[in-house]
Amino acid sequence: MSNSDLAVACFEEGFNCSQSVLSPFAPTLGLDRETALRVAAPFGGGMGRTGETCGAASGALIAIGLRYAQPSADDKDAKEKTYELAAEFLNRFAGRNDGCVKCRELLGRDIGTPEGLQAARERGLFETLCPKFVRDAAEIVEQMI
Repeated sequence: MSNSDLAVACFEEGFNCSQSVLSPFAPTLGLDRETALRVAAPFGGGMGRTGETCGAASGALIAIGLRYAQPSADDKDAKEKTYELAAEFLNRFAGRNDGCVKCRELLGRDIGTPEGLQAARERGLFETLCPKFVRDAAEIVEQMI
């Protein structure tokens, strides 16, 4: 099973989009699955369910950071490479999704409001749209790392 398949399966299991994207990559990036699920938890729903940057994209960015960033403030090359790859990821993700990376734009509802969240739930957007975003993010990051 590919990491993108594992990510979608994780999402369908009930984890949020960020957790679902990060967790399949975690073991090869130095994290156990439980730690990855904890680290990525606040990023779901567009950063704490505010509708900002898509959680699937955030999970992918965490994976990129784990792979390419260095724990030294002096490593300017690694910092630049990480930023370049983050921008590349976001551009590729947006390219697959009508130029969008924000959760509220991807869903067409502002889940940062009670009304928007309720509308998204009633329309089944988390079940119909989000698995695609999870798959897109996992496929792209799989190619990049």
